[in-house]
Amino acid sequence: MAAAGRPLHRQPAALTAVFAGAVVGTALRYWVGEAYPHSGSDWPWGTFCINVIGSFVLGLLLEALVRLGPDTGVRQRVRLLAGTGFCGAFTTYSTFALETARLIENGAVTTGLAYAAASVVSGAAAALGGIVAGNALAARVQR
Repeated sequence: MAAAGRPLHRQPAALTAVFAGAVVGTALRYWVGEAYPHSGSDWPWGTFCINVIGSFVLGLLLEALVRLGPDTGVRQRVRLLAGTGFCGAFTTYSTFALETARLIENGAVTTGLAYAAASVVSGAAAALGGIVAGNALAARVQR
């Protein structure tokens, strides 16, 4: 994917990979949001699950890719497509922040604070779990 002298963010193939992954990530996030809508003062399960799953997938993907070799060729394209594109569009910090603020605004302060804390802790734990799984996957592939 190395175009002579152009930085990665200005290479059409790199931008296409990010765009393609983002289309799929956005569509899947939209579908989950429609299937599990959030309203009022209830727990925003759709966004919570999206962000935790996305954290796991990103941890797994990046760990496996870095263990398998340098960020070039197919590994770089997979990182751009699945990591930057798909995971970047699938996960949603802005919706998490808005839902937290709305919960608190609607008087569900305890739920809002619990949601914020659980999202951060669960996301970090999922990313760590993904890293462990990515390490194991890379080790298995390299055998």
